[in-house]
Amino acid sequence: MGGAERERVGTGPMAPEQMIAEARKAFFVMFGFLALVWLAQLANFADHYALSRDYGVVSGDIGTLPNILTAPFLHWNWAHIESNSGPLFVFGFLAAYRGVVRFLGLSLLIVVTSGLTVWFLEQGNVDTVGASGLIFGYFGYVVVRGLFDRHLIDTLIGVVMAASFAYMLTVAVPGTPGVSWLGHLGGLIGGLVGAWLFRDRRPRPAKDTHTGGGTGPTTRGALQPRADNPRADLHKELGDLGLL
Repeated sequence: MGGAERERVGTGPMAPEQMIAEARKAFFVMFGFLALVWLAQLANFADHYALSRDYGVVSGDIGTLPNILTAPFLHWNWAHIESNSGPLFVFGFLAAYRGVVRFLGLSLLIVVTSGLTVWFLEQGNVDTVGASGLIFGYFGYVVVRGLFDRHLIDTLIGVVMAASFAYMLTVAVPGTPGVSWLGHLGGLIGGLVGAWLFRDRRPRPAKDTHTGGGTGPTTRGALQPRADNPRADLHKELGDLGLL
């Protein structure tokens, strides 16, 4: 199975060249997503926020259940979308740079867990919209992904993000006025679950039946390049660091 196929199903690590290509795609995906969110805000503002009223999630209202797929694209005012845009791009990019296809599956999972948490548990006739659930989901995913994937660089990124943005968790607990803490909590749970579901499943090393210098069979990783490959040393160093 080739590297691209492995990434699609989350069964193995990527080569450095593929990782760079996926990071480039991740940048444009998040740029496009933000552009779409801002276009929706312009239309929403022009229509006096009728889109937020019509396509938000209201707890227990069966008619708004499909709106869990539209609510993340909508906001109530300019301050709302401005406060969400930066974290959405940063955490979204970090969540996507190891594979855009995997990221799309993760995003759908977070949207569903965040939206259903609001729909089932929110009190009162509250119309909930906003990308905050996605932000918290991407945050949770980025923080723990390295532990499940056993990638050193992702683990370090997770530690830095957790230390830098731990304050965000204060709006994922009860009692925060003016925000849907349930949407935040549901998104966070979706991101943590997604880190496990979409983790790398590294193949077992393949046994190489040839002998080297009469020392008996040797073991070579399934993705290990041949010794005469000019990039063999680079692959070995990246593998030792847990980057592959």
